[in-house]
Amino acid sequence: MHILDNSIEFPSVTHANPDGLLALGGDLSVARLLKAYYSGIFPWYDESQPILWFSPDPRMVLFPDRLKVSKSMRQLLRKEYFDVTFSTDFRNVIKNCASIHRSNQTGTWITSTMQKAYIELYKKGYVISTEVWFNEELVGGLYGIWLADKKIFCGESMFSKMSNASKYGFIKLVELLQQKGVKLIDCQVYTAHLASLGAQEISRNRFMEYLK
Repeated sequence: MHILDNSIEFPSVTHANPDGLLALGGDLSVARLLKAYYSGIFPWYDESQPILWFSPDPRMVLFPDRLKVSKSMRQLLRKEYFDVTFSTDFRNVIKNCASIHRSNQTGTWITSTMQKAYIELYKKGYVISTEVWFNEELVGGLYGIWLADKKIFCGESMFSKMSNASKYGFIKLVELLQQKGVKLIDCQVYTAHLASLGAQEISRNRFMEYLK
């Protein structure tokens, strides 16, 4: 296990263990976080742990042209059932992502320290958030890191207070990212929800090629 020091350098992702855990320690400075994302690495830990850095193999990704939109979602989109904005209320999006109850999960990995770190990334233009509104109430959203020069969006978390709200926002975000020329959306690890939207697992080596 690699323990990070004051340097923002990371070991090669090939040193990650079978669960994808690569290193521990360090901090959540803007410089270190950007170094991590550009290196195919992301932080994932809870308040009881030190900062843990992961680079899983395989990697869950979505190629935008493979997005799956169900018939029921198409109907909601045609009706413009929700209002959607981008990067207008990031603080509330990350706050809700941290506090929303998730089945089979106790606590949150989006700690107060994590929130402060990503707010700094947001201020510097590296975060895109999606806000989903219903009757002027924030009912869903998601956020992630936009590596504009690589045309890669690294999804981090989403929340939903109404059925289909986060999925609606995700579809709208994919449309926005396609306008920006996105090559792929990093979904990090497999979930059935992401698979239902068209995400798939690829090898870490293939994922790293997109970052080069």
